[in-house]
Amino acid sequence: MGTSSAVVVLCAALATSPLLPAGAIAAPDSPAPVTPCPYASIPSIPPTPAVPPAQTAKPVGGEKLGTTGLVVADGAPTPPTLSAVTWIVADLDSGAVVGACGPHVRRRPASTQKLLLAAAALPLLDPNLVVEATEEDVRDLKDGSAVGLVVGGKYPVSTLWYGLLLQSGNDAANALARVAGGAGGVAATVERMNAEAKRLGALDTHAANPHGYDAPDQASSAYDLALIARADFAREDFVRYDTLDRMQWPAQPPKDPTGFQIQNENQLLVNYPGAMGGKTGFTDEARHTYVGAAQRDGRRLVVTLMGAEIVPGRTWKQAISLLDWGFAQPATARVGHLVTPEEMAPPPSPSPQARSGVGSATAEPSTGASRSWARWSVLLAGLAMVITGALVIRRRVQTTSRG
Repeated sequence: MGTSSAVVVLCAALATSPLLPAGAIAAPDSPAPVTPCPYASIPSIPPTPAVPPAQTAKPVGGEKLGTTGLVVADGAPTPPTLSAVTWIVADLDSGAVVGACGPHVRRRPASTQKLLLAAAALPLLDPNLVVEATEEDVRDLKDGSAVGLVVGGKYPVSTLWYGLLLQSGNDAANALARVAGGAGGVAATVERMNAEAKRLGALDTHAANPHGYDAPDQASSAYDLALIARADFAREDFVRYDTLDRMQWPAQPPKDPTGFQIQNENQLLVNYPGAMGGKTGFTDEARHTYVGAAQRDGRRLVVTLMGAEIVPGRTWKQAISLLDWGFAQPATARVGHLVTPEEMAPPPSPSPQARSGVGSATAEPSTGASRSWARWSVLLAGLAMVITGALVIRRRVQTTSRG
């Protein structure tokens, strides 16, 4: 079957496939039927290996988001036909989820993982700090993307961020993670990335490395990528790094005496009015992943796609169709919401005084009791003085009578 010949409904089959596990946080015994998503047929592309579902009690962001299929607002137009296995459209400002397909299904993130690195490490690193590239930064890149760090070369942190977000450099990711981790190196930064994901409410996400290259325990979801993108787009420095069209990569003589030019890989920026940026990704297991955002008439929408093929077009084109679909709906369209860190924060632990039963709740009764006892003490003392006085007078009277 040719890829251009068929638009078929595959969501029900995909949702039950052993290679595409049930939604990450849907209740396992949920009786709700799965509404199929409109998929373009891709018969010859193997899906991602199975990723175990995340273990949480209920869907983050709302019960409707627990589905492995399609969820849209009542009366919403039919979403565009895509090859992405999962996707989401959400409002960056209100947090409203406009629509989604398998929003919590866990898949490999590919280079969209670099958005989590940015969320975790941007607050830590001075952009003017100069970093010397090491063998560790360029080792084991396999066939992954690299911006071209030269071992021994010296690069400002700001330059490395451009290399990360414009060219998706895995070597730049390694260098940034190594420096951000301090004495703990890359491992410490990966741990921080996982802590940041948890803080944001991205409970489907687990990072095994800073750049997103396939690893057995590496996963995210369309919903989580939207949460992470929302945190990134709130930072002016991220937007500046992410939206630059091109830059001259610095020379590192004698190995690289002239340097070279790098361009932004995200075609949404030059092909969609109001585009705000995003991130591309691809690995054999993840297939194509994508995050993109745009603004129109005062609204800012983000779209995320996972497990896509270049059918019916490249991922940025599929993202455009989703953005158009989202902007065509009223701002009130809502099937769930992007949670905030405040929502996900655990409730404050009771103070030691409260746990022991001693505190402000018992202080006033105790003070009142003390005051009451003081009043009674005064009365009793006064009564004793009266009785003592009466006895003294009685003795005097008796003595006078005997004399």
